[in-house]
Amino acid sequence: MSKLTAALLYALAWSIARLPWPLLAALADGIARWWIRVDAREARVARRNLELTMPQLDAEAKLALHRDILRTTARQALETLRLWTRPASRNLADIDQFHGVELFDAALADARGPASRGLIVAAPHMGNWELLNQWLADKTPLAILYRPPESAIGEAFLRRVRANAGGQVEQVRAEASGVRTLLKRLQKGGVIGILPDQQPKVGDGEFAPFFGVPALTMTLLGRLAARSGARVLVAWCERLPGTSPPRFALHVQQAPDAIADVDAKVSVAALNAMIEVIAQRDVVQYQWTYKRYTLRPSGSGEVNPYIGLQ
Repeated sequence: MSKLTAALLYALAWSIARLPWPLLAALADGIARWWIRVDAREARVARRNLELTMPQLDAEAKLALHRDILRTTARQALETLRLWTRPASRNLADIDQFHGVELFDAALADARGPASRGLIVAAPHMGNWELLNQWLADKTPLAILYRPPESAIGEAFLRRVRANAGGQVEQVRAEASGVRTLLKRLQKGGVIGILPDQQPKVGDGEFAPFFGVPALTMTLLGRLAARSGARVLVAWCERLPGTSPPRFALHVQQAPDAIADVDAKVSVAALNAMIEVIAQRDVVQYQWTYKRYTLRPSGSGEVNPYIGLQ
């Protein structure tokens, strides 16, 4: 039943995505205004995140940034429907600029060479990470770690739409068996992709500053890098300003060596610092509707800042 429902949802997504981009953009802008008007969950969470991370902004600047974030978030949702329901080759044609691809090619050659080092691509929630996934899949077979939705229908839908990236993508659930799968792939010189800025479970992370606020941060990426000797790159697809329909610049950079430090606190601090620098490039393109700071350091006396925002 979940697969059938997922297929119906895909058909609906396909139909919406066929609308002309100016109409989709207008629809997204209307959704953003509605979020603000009814104080929807997206509006509440984004506002609280701005209060936590950007206290230096005055009320007017914070309000303007809040509007821009919600507008970008809504547009990204409809933009992603297009990416999920069009051939990957068509989507990749939307990338106009390429920065650092030579780093990726060299790391990929190294992973496939005699050393078989493996390659980890850290993909923060910046710009459109679904387009990045399709670009990676076009370059090489890879495994991507994902946290399954609570709904079986939601998971079936995600598997259906991400299959659009091609048969080279193995979707690995974020659980113990999945972690073992990733490590084995790296040890054989394979490539994996990880979204590094999702809040892990208690016991699977360490606290490190993120935009000045302690955030429980995954230790998995650093542990995989340290145990496998894999090279770590960071990559993202950033929207180019003033483009309609949206066009993108793809970025690949070498991650700091400290991410693979055996000291987990050093590793997660380097990871968050790297992601923060990337997000600062254009803060409205970062995912601010996610509850990043739910868990607080033990003994801090802090409470979940999102209480009451459900």
